[in-house]
Amino acid sequence: MYRRVFRRRPRAVSLALALLGLLGGYVAINAAPAAAADVLLSQGRTTVASSTENAGTPASAAVDGNLGTRWSSAFGDPQWLQVDLGATATINRVVLRWEDAYARAFTIQTSPDGTNWTTIHTTTNGGGGIQDLAVSGSGRYVRLYATQRATQWGVSLWEFEVHGTGGAEPPTPPGGPIVRVAEFLADCPFSHRLPDDPIVFPNLPGASHMHSFFGSRVTNAYTNVSDLIAGDTNCNPAVDKSSYWVPTLYADGQPVEPVTGVFYYLGEGVRDDVIARIQPFPLGLRIVAGNALATGPDDSTISRWSCLHHNEVGASKDFVTCPSDSMLESYLDFPQCWNGRDLDSPDHKSHMAYPVNGDCPATHPVPVPKLRQVLRYPVNGPASRFRLASGGGFTMHGDFFNAWPEEELARRVRDCIRPIIKCGTDGRP
Repeated sequence: MYRRVFRRRPRAVSLALALLGLLGGYVAINAAPAAAADVLLSQGRTTVASSTENAGTPASAAVDGNLGTRWSSAFGDPQWLQVDLGATATINRVVLRWEDAYARAFTIQTSPDGTNWTTIHTTTNGGGGIQDLAVSGSGRYVRLYATQRATQWGVSLWEFEVHGTGGAEPPTPPGGPIVRVAEFLADCPFSHRLPDDPIVFPNLPGASHMHSFFGSRVTNAYTNVSDLIAGDTNCNPAVDKSSYWVPTLYADGQPVEPVTGVFYYLGEGVRDDVIARIQPFPLGLRIVAGNALATGPDDSTISRWSCLHHNEVGASKDFVTCPSDSMLESYLDFPQCWNGRDLDSPDHKSHMAYPVNGDCPATHPVPVPKLRQVLRYPVNGPASRFRLASGGGFTMHGDFFNAWPEEELARRVRDCIRPIIKCGTDGRP
């Protein structure tokens, strides 16, 4: 585009000179005014939302300027996202950079006080993607108000950009209070389903019960670490090429996949001096947590089931009955002590161990991050409706095949886990 404009420029100049010669001062007096400045006003501003899907998709992620982070709402209509520009501004453009879960119908609204709203744009047949909207309005607050989701999920934005003039001075770069929790995370949705297990049954397609895979899109019975590194992933952050998988859940005999797959990397469960010694997982490490062969709840102590937003139901090693406005949740903690030698073991567990009295045992002296798997399934009702491909709820187990780039994982351990700082999917506070 620039080259075409440049080539035509001499003709434009000649035409302007000719017109000046003919019209003289008339052109100077009646020249069109310059277009209003188009300044990004929303980045880094205070943002609130009607809801968030999980801790990894906060409202602030929609205005952080990072296309690798996103805000995602709960699964219901309506939903809204509101940004405070700090002072009254004239709004001439709004850019919505949707994730796959977009809004079919929504309005853009402005307000002087966050209470009284004026609609400056309405869409009833939105198609997602990047929507660059020319608008005209003013206000301190700007809100996306979504009234109809296009998918069964919530609504989700990589970025919510408000352009115009005015507003307060740009905010100071982030550097606020540090949250003292040793944590970073990866948001890896469901990818695919296969009766394969490259850890327990390598090179034997179809030898396993059915598994639901997250993260790496290429995992199958033949997968090795090189395949993961070279393959595609649906994780946020996209640098996480690891593969995570669990036995498929069935409700009334039909497979059901989680609507979230969040994998927390934590420093909890050990003393602070042990946290300070935590090392990154070695590339290619494979871990199986849980007991696929359990015959009852007492055979497994690390997986648990609960109901979203209904703590009164409690947690159980077996399925629980969730109210109609809830979802079934699964939590699973992986061991966080490594023997320092082996990337796997014959039973896929012996090279790892859980801490004892806040420290790693002498047989497994290397502390690594605790991986916590959190899954939410869009089902509720009687526990008798459910089973896993491996059996009862107490057979819940998880497999992890590490394919993080070594330098990225090392940075997150150094900057988040060891100093006990809560970080997001980008590995930053």
